Amino acid sequence: MRPFIRSLLVLLLLWLVPPRAMAQEDVGGPHGIHEQEAVVRDTALVPHTRPALVTGELGTRRFRILHTTRATGAARRLAAQIEDIRDAFGQMLGRDWPGTTEIRIGVGREEFDALALPGGKPPGWAVALAYPAHQIILLDALSLNAPDGPTTLRHELAHVALGQLAPSWPHWFQEGVAQNLTEERYSVTHYAALFRAVTQERVFHFEDLSNHWPDVPSDVEIAYAQSAAFVGFLISRHGPEAMGQLVDGVRAQEPFELAFGKAFHSSLEVEEKDWRHGLSARYGWLPLTTSSALLWLVASGLCVAAFLRRRHQKAAKMAELAAEDAAEDAALRLLAAAQAAPEAAPPSDAQHPWPEWHSANTPPTAQPEARDDGAEAREGSMDRDASSDLDSGNADAGGGDDDTPSRPSKPTLH
Repeated sequence: MRPFIRSLLVLLLLWLVPPRAMAQEDVGGPHGIHEQEAVVRDTALVPHTRPALVTGELGTRRFRILHTTRATGAARRLAAQIEDIRDAFGQMLGRDWPGTTEIRIGVGREEFDALALPGGKPPGWAVALAYPAHQIILLDALSLNAPDGPTTLRHELAHVALGQLAPSWPHWFQEGVAQNLTEERYSVTHYAALFRAVTQERVFHFEDLSNHWPDVPSDVEIAYAQSAAFVGFLISRHGPEAMGQLVDGVRAQEPFELAFGKAFHSSLEVEEKDWRHGLSARYGWLPLTTSSALLWLVASGLCVAAFLRRRHQKAAKMAELAAEDAAEDAALRLLAAAQAAPEAAPPSDAQHPWPEWHSANTPPTAQPEARDDGAEAREGSMDRDASSDLDSGNADAGGGDDDTPSRPSKPTLH
């Protein structure tokens, strides 16, 4: 998985984000990852005993930490970890530098400048400064709380260590050792710079990096990256004991190439050739196309695409369900309104009788009257009386001809 992650990060860096060095103008001062640290190699500077701004001092086995009042807390934290950092240097270089190293620490730009050596004022862009010849490091306490604060401190210690171990080093070796001590060589920025150098065939020869860096900012990043990678190659191939022998030879004022040959039993040219031979396999397109990294990259892309598609389908399904719920709610509201309508409507013919008289020209519809038993008895009695009267009348008129029609009876009004 590690090659895949590395390759994926490089692709994202190269394709999506333009390298920082390409976007910078060619101005003075350092660029990229070393834009906040500086080294003053002037041996003519004379350090005074104690700056007037210093209010306290903390001592460890191999360090003396001078601090201002505002930097007291930062100085205490630094004193608790500085010896372990120095031990790690000795394990990599195979040697420890002699003497006691002084660290001056203040807070803010004003205190940082006031702690500098006379005539060695820090550049305006620096938050850390090393005086290797005098074994003094200058720090801004605010930089220690930054994400790259520990790296900046280790880088300055590396300059002091090499400056105390030997009077002079090739520029590429000194920066390469410093970056390996700070583990900067494992950053994505370094890998991207070497990837760009290999694919564009812009890897420098180390004899051209012995005394100075290139002028173009993008080439400076390549010089830093390839120096760190080559020193890491030497350490992994020959071990810290060979590095210690190289330090001993240069300290004895042997030419670097001679001390290199004695320590590694090989020449700088041969070692550089072997290192270059494996660059394409480690930093070119070849690792992405001939290893499982490409398969993992494609698989990751497919997984991302499947996830996005699934999320889109889920969103569409949720929208469809929401629409169905809204339609069902509307149907229920219509049904409820239809059931409530007959209760509010006017009475119909089937439910309520017409009134007794609709109009003067419309005869009323005969409806049976509801009577009680007493009313029916009285009506029967009246009918019998009327019948008796009728029979009596007919008798009084009797004696007449049977063909004479009888008089119709009068209706009884109730």
